[in-house]
Amino acid sequence: MSKVLVPLAMGFEEIEAMSIIDILRRAEVEVVIAGLGKKQVVGAHGVRVQTDAHIEDMNSSDFDMIVLPGGLPGATNLQKDDTVQKLLKEFDEQNKEIGAICAAPIALESAGVLSENYTYYPSFEANIREEGYTASQDVVSDKNIMTSRGPGTALEFGLAIVAKLCGAEKSAEIKSQLLL
Repeated sequence: MSKVLVPLAMGFEEIEAMSIIDILRRAEVEVVIAGLGKKQVVGAHGVRVQTDAHIEDMNSSDFDMIVLPGGLPGATNLQKDDTVQKLLKEFDEQNKEIGAICAAPIALESAGVLSENYTYYPSFEANIREEGYTASQDVVSDKNIMTSRGPGTALEFGLAIVAKLCGAEKSAEIKSQLLL
């Protein structure tokens, strides 16, 4: 069974985080939700989430993938967190899977792990390099890095993660259950 780390920072985008976590758990992927600084984290729209652990206690060797939800100021909080930055570098050095949606690719760029080809939330160009950016795909996978555009693409992103970790058949099964 695959194991995925989902760090949540204050101001995370609720649709992205909850959709991805839910889809992964439906696929029987073990998901650990780790809070930055607190075990209860509040999203960008006031939703409170009780996390499983503190990010400081996480070790990259225990996981197959790390997935960062976006949202503001959640994505910038992930970008500024030393532990998240360290974990991203370790995941990349170990050639493990890394995912980021919406504004969260800024954390990947800060860690120096953003792939050559990627996508992110439209109109966020001033905060990230433009080379390699595409607006024509909702999910972009390049080497060990997978990125997606925003809340409306969260289900597609979650299903793409399931396909990568569990296979296309499992992803299709979950998609069918969701009536997509």
